Amino acid sequence: MSFPVSVRAWRWPTLTPEAYRRITGLSVVLLTLIVVTGGAVRLTGSGLGCTNWPTCTHNRVIAHLRFHEVMEFGNRVVTGLVSVVVIVAVLGSLVRVPRRRDLTWLSIGMVVGVLAQIVLGGILVLSHLWPPILIAHFVASQLLVWDVVVLHHRAGIPDDAGRPVRIVAAEVVTAGRALVAVAAVALLTGTVVTGAGPHAGANGTQRVARLPIHVADAARIHGTVDMAFLGLVLWLVWRLRRTGAPTSVVRSLETVLVVGVLQAAVGYTQYFTGVPELLVGLHILGATCLWISVLWFYLGLFAAPSPGGELVHGTGPSDNHARRDGAGRDVVAQR
Repeated sequence: MSFPVSVRAWRWPTLTPEAYRRITGLSVVLLTLIVVTGGAVRLTGSGLGCTNWPTCTHNRVIAHLRFHEVMEFGNRVVTGLVSVVVIVAVLGSLVRVPRRRDLTWLSIGMVVGVLAQIVLGGILVLSHLWPPILIAHFVASQLLVWDVVVLHHRAGIPDDAGRPVRIVAAEVVTAGRALVAVAAVALLTGTVVTGAGPHAGANGTQRVARLPIHVADAARIHGTVDMAFLGLVLWLVWRLRRTGAPTSVVRSLETVLVVGVLQAAVGYTQYFTGVPELLVGLHILGATCLWISVLWFYLGLFAAPSPGGELVHGTGPSDNHARRDGAGRDVVAQR
């Protein structure tokens, strides 16, 4: 028995590095979207619109045409779309030419993150929106965003580039790590405010537990962390300008500053206006955008030397170059 096409002649499809980076960029957008849609479910009181999981109700997979059910089920649909993109990202890392181990492992990390999100989302519904699970669900979302931002950044580094070196002073790198840590604490304290606040996630006919802390105290702690964050950003802006840091790094930090100021403005406005749903939704979007901008800033503090001697990172060529001194240490010099 013969076949019209030889099995040996069949080849796996391939992806170029540019095409794969576009896929990772789409992943960043969709993961940001799912954070926003999840917030919309809570803010519209639709967290228990579907009372069961993985089905919507005990005897129905798809939601009825009722507002709260449609909102909750719509968020699940978005999660499904994200899952498809994650699968494409994993398969893409395997057929990317050339294949890179770091991209494959980071894409697998996306799979783990999405599975954690799905499981926590189910537990959240079955636990009637218990605040600690709500916090864990949001934290898992931001860890997933972290993974995909790093994946997108590394997908932009040429395959023949060497080991990354810092392109700023060592103290700036240390401050950059501190900035990531403070941003993470700000996100976490923000979820505590959510868990203690008035937007429980379910409509008025359903009783949902809240965290045993006064919302004003939680907001005060969160605001203090935010001010510490902005103070560190301002110090970094001054330090980078004084040391003549690369333009790309300065602009990235300025983006962090702008997003951080807007986020603080929205936060204080929503607090003093009775936390209206629209402003809370904007604050959730701003938190994710701020987290992405901080991660992107930190990743931009390093660049990889290309065979031609030029330093490149995930956003393109650096406007600085580095060399090794006699002791093997990195030396950063202006071009």
